[in-house]
Amino acid sequence: MKTITDTGLRQLINNKEDFQLIDTREPYEHAAFNIGGILMPLGDITKFIDQIEKQKPVVLYCRAGVRSQIAIQRLQEKYPFTNLINLIGGTEEWKKEFGSTK
Repeated sequence: MKTITDTGLRQLINNKEDFQLIDTREPYEHAAFNIGGILMPLGDITKFIDQIEKQKPVVLYCRAGVRSQIAIQRLQEKYPFTNLINLIGGTEEWKKEFGSTK
């Protein structure tokens, strides 16, 4: 599974790279703090299949990196994705490195 660190993701954002960012947490978690991702909760991830980019990198995140990893596994089991990337440590690592800002 492809992974990216919080600093690697920050570089993608700062460099205005063309990628999709997906938050696999629950709506209340997303509302409390997010780093700009589109909300696609893990339990419903396959319902969003038509909204997930196929031609550019897609970074998935959650609180600690576990739910996003499961989401990637579920998607790759059913669909031929090769562009999915898991954010190691999720929003918890992001907050440690950058605080509560996007």
